[in-house]
Amino acid sequence: MSAMSGKVGLVTGAGSGIGRAAALEFARSGAAVAVLDIEESTATETAEMIRKDGGEALAVTVDIADERSVRAAVERTVTAYGGLDFAVNNAGLASHHRRLDQMTLEEFERVVHVNLAGTFLCMKYELPLLRRRGGGAIVNVASNGGLYAIPTAPAYVAAKHGVVGLTKVAAVDYAPDGIRVNAVCPGPTLTPGFEEVAAGTDMIARQAAITPLGRLATPEEAAAAAVWLCSDAASFVTGTALSVDGGRRA
Repeated sequence: MSAMSGKVGLVTGAGSGIGRAAALEFARSGAAVAVLDIEESTATETAEMIRKDGGEALAVTVDIADERSVRAAVERTVTAYGGLDFAVNNAGLASHHRRLDQMTLEEFERVVHVNLAGTFLCMKYELPLLRRRGGGAIVNVASNGGLYAIPTAPAYVAAKHGVVGLTKVAAVDYAPDGIRVNAVCPGPTLTPGFEEVAAGTDMIARQAAITPLGRLATPEEAAAAAVWLCSDAASFVTGTALSVDGGRRA
């Protein structure tokens, strides 16, 4: 039997990039996966990829910044599959590169609300379901910007530091319920969004040059860390913020 046969999970931001790669790998491992994304078309596309490969998937549209939307998406998952065993909270929002005094309050609040409050809302509705199952795992996709500074990204860095802190508190609070909570902190990753931003520049080459392994991660490499943390192979790992950065933090 596959490693996650019979388990049910959800992945937010699963319409592309790291989220899509994680959803595909969970399905290959035997799990039924609710594919959550703000864009219905991309969520549907990921779910169709899973089903074409012989897996079980449900496409669900969600705006993680809206509590009613999050509650409805989680409830739809449970209605379809009867429970929840793991979740990867990957959806998030980048910010414009500018120094703090050049950023509007509206932009700062928007980035923090989506990335930090959005992760909080997802966990708020996931945790009771995991407890009902007798345990489970949550992985929050933060960033290496949750561990150290990224110049000219004050709102993003503040939010991702918050995600790491939220992860640690939840890991301690819910350990007695058999629930493990961890964060994955990717460095620059070759997602479609990153490649779009880098188009026409030498950004990818410059980022690779300051990465000890000499290249950037693929979405599949970043997703593999999240899949591992949700698996029984990581059964004694909780409250950690795992760098997936090719050695940059070192």
